[in-house]
Amino acid sequence: MGAAVAVAVPAAGTRERLAEFVAGVVAPLAHVRQRENALVYVRGMIEQGGRKSLQPTLFRLEETPARYESLQQFLADSPWQPDALIRACAERAAAELGVIAWVVDDTGIAKQGSQSPGVKRQYSGTLGKIGNCQIAVSLHAVGVRGTLPLGWALYLPEEWCEDRERRGKAKIPDSVVFQTKPRLAASMVEQAAGWEIPQAPILTDCAYGDNTAFRGRLAELELEYVVGVSSQLAVFGPETSFAVPERKGSTGRPRTVARPDRRPESVRALAERLPERAWKTLPCRTAAGGEEIEGRFAFVRVVATHPVRTDCLPPRWEWLIIEWPAGAEAPSDYWLSNLPEAESRERLARWRGCAGRSSSITGSSKASSASTTTKGAATSASITTARSSPARTPSSRSNGSTQKPRGRPDTAAGGAAAAARPALLGRPLPNLPTTSRPTATPALQPTGVTKQY
Repeated sequence: MGAAVAVAVPAAGTRERLAEFVAGVVAPLAHVRQRENALVYVRGMIEQGGRKSLQPTLFRLEETPARYESLQQFLADSPWQPDALIRACAERAAAELGVIAWVVDDTGIAKQGSQSPGVKRQYSGTLGKIGNCQIAVSLHAVGVRGTLPLGWALYLPEEWCEDRERRGKAKIPDSVVFQTKPRLAASMVEQAAGWEIPQAPILTDCAYGDNTAFRGRLAELELEYVVGVSSQLAVFGPETSFAVPERKGSTGRPRTVARPDRRPESVRALAERLPERAWKTLPCRTAAGGEEIEGRFAFVRVVATHPVRTDCLPPRWEWLIIEWPAGAEAPSDYWLSNLPEAESRERLARWRGCAGRSSSITGSSKASSASTTTKGAATSASITTARSSPARTPSSRSNGSTQKPRGRPDTAAGGAAAAARPALLGRPLPNLPTTSRPTATPALQPTGVTKQY
């Protein structure tokens, strides 16, 4: 075997390319001093060294005390919108990744004190327990060549939003109000959907998939999703018929809402009554070594109960994907998806496999980005990151440039985008760990109780 050849890359050339890239990303910043400080900060974060806090970073870069004061003001008090920088970076990098999915998840950042914005004792999937931490909601684009953050939002619990003195000390703007984690995630997805980046199905776990408003917002945006749901989610089975009841008598307004002809049931109860022929063993993902990992699945068309019964919306048929390993006493996972009815069973199984690995796929990226976002979280810039984006209308998404194909693949707009995904979906995703993050033990539910979302 031939000897390895070392290629020397001049430091000056690397620094010039970095400066060129950063200049394009930070162009939306209004002031020239902000753009200069952004370049210094990026250099400090990526260049070799130990601690990444401000003072030792600038010492390694041989910067002056005046630069320290300027950069401190840039990070702590200078008003600027980080969303514009995230968008600029995403639009430059997303096309190179071979994007196959967008992943919604959250990350816990362990804390010792009580002054960092949003910190409290709360459950963190990252920690695998209840601990003193902040929670950062994240949206990532996942591709065959890496992952790309599309947004972060710092979750502020209700007690933080209601404590004006505490908010003032942490420099949280008055415009920031309490929002649930699913609502923060939906806002980030809506914002990214207006960018010039490849769109893909949204993957997430039951912490977000159980939320009716979250799924409904994705459907309104005509975005595909494969989301985990809990076993108590109530649905109408495939045998259900929906019809608008006839008006009784000659008075009153005619009825317009379709009603089901039977009662709902939990997805667990539906899985238990399926016949043996409904279950199929299919490959769901490809391991790093090339071997196919298989699972035992059932695929059923269902309608979620809550939008029909509570919100009086028309029934929306979706795929319920159930995984029940052979020999197990109960199903291990349930997933809802609005992928087209014509989607093949094998591709549905592979989407489920990709969704089940989504947390571990983006784990390292989330940990580093969330730590950077919230390190000095008392700054106005970082709190701006936690603020939800304003609602976008279809007319506000366009900036005059040519839009890339977007939308669902069963529409004319989404067909071109979906056609490029089948070959990518079967490939092993980069740097997949063999274990996922710890999860909490689910609380026991009384038998026969159906929960509606």
